Amino acid sequence: MDTTRSPVLNIADVEPQPLPAAFAPKGGAAQRYGARMGFIGPRVGAQKLGYNLTAVPPGMRAFPFHNHRVNEEMFFVLEGSGEVRIGDRTWPLRAGDIVACPPGGPETAHQITNTGTGELRYLAVSTKQSPEVCDYPDSGKFGVLAEWSGPDGKPQAFRVVGRHGESVDYWEGE
Repeated sequence: MDTTRSPVLNIADVEPQPLPAAFAPKGGAAQRYGARMGFIGPRVGAQKLGYNLTAVPPGMRAFPFHNHRVNEEMFFVLEGSGEVRIGDRTWPLRAGDIVACPPGGPETAHQITNTGTGELRYLAVSTKQSPEVCDYPDSGKFGVLAEWSGPDGKPQAFRVVGRHGESVDYWEGE
């Protein structure tokens, strides 16, 4: 751990930024999805947990309805109001609420929507196990993501998004 970095960061000092290009909504999705994120984990030296401040405008969602097969997430609502859809149920959210999203199948799929009139802000905390597999029940997609450090120490990533049933044979093209 970098001992010159403070392990303490006040949430007021975290300014959410637009999502990285790989995660920014495109096309019609931009009408329903929109969020800014402030990445906290690297700033405090976190290694096995990811932390971010997510800010969602009224009427929007940060991410599609999804579940994690490997990682667990927790959300702590800081301000605003909204709702969280988990599996086939929906619950209202307000400041002070904590939401647990353990790994699993479609029954653990989750999505937070800002149903209020002001910005919805929440702290997201997750484990950072790699590789990760996510399902997107509404669209029938899956995603596989693996991250590691390259020989130069810089982060490397593999990411593929596809639809269930659309794959090639292992030996195709060999």
